[in-house]
Amino acid sequence: MKLNDLKDQFAAIGVGVVGMTYDKPEIIQEFHKKWEIEYPMLRDVERQHVEAWGVRNMEYGPGTFAYGVPLPGVVLLSPDGEILAKWAEEGYRSRADWSTVLNEVTTIVGGQ
Repeated sequence: MKLNDLKDQFAAIGVGVVGMTYDKPEIIQEFHKKWEIEYPMLRDVERQHVEAWGVRNMEYGPGTFAYGVPLPGVVLLSPDGEILAKWAEEGYRSRADWSTVLNEVTTIVGGQ
């Protein structure tokens, strides 16, 4: 299940969906088009959000080819920018289970 498939369900509970990557704008545009992404993609300049949100993949240290790469995951932010929850998977091949994320976000948002 892809995030594209769930964006309307997130919208129905009042949650906006965006993607974020540290890639260059040309790469983001290419990815957006190739995978027919139906939500905005943001650029994390200098990996500021990766660090602030604590989702940097610690497998890769300074000087390695992938230093600064984030764990694949999801961050739920309040309208004020507070982290309400995050789902970050170890490694780089695993992804969060979207149905689980949707259920948990629904519980969190419904409880506010």
